[in-house]
Amino acid sequence: MHLDEEPFEKIKSGKKVIEVRLFDEKRQKVRIGDKIIFIKSPDNNETIKIKVIGLSKANSLYDLYSSFERSQFGHPEHYTVEDQVKDKRKIYPEEKEKRFGVLGIHLRLVD
Repeated sequence: MHLDEEPFEKIKSGKKVIEVRLFDEKRQKVRIGDKIIFIKSPDNNETIKIKVIGLSKANSLYDLYSSFERSQFGHPEHYTVEDQVKDKRKIYPEEKEKRFGVLGIHLRLVD
């Protein structure tokens, strides 16, 4: 899976432990215990490997973000849930969110 530089670095440093994705066909195959390689975009010149240690499905970004501390997503505490949703909607339009739902991938770095 590809990640922009900022979330990639937050996962790499341990500041982000939940990655949010649409619960589309590809993510419906993700299982606890799976290992995922994240590729740092846009250069695609660095990777990190994570292990899936939990999965949280939700009907909406709002529901998912409301269920966990902001820091688990790598966001500062002053960020509101509305800020989190607004940022993610730059990537995932509301129509796709409603169609697929969303998935929080709880992760741990592995070697």
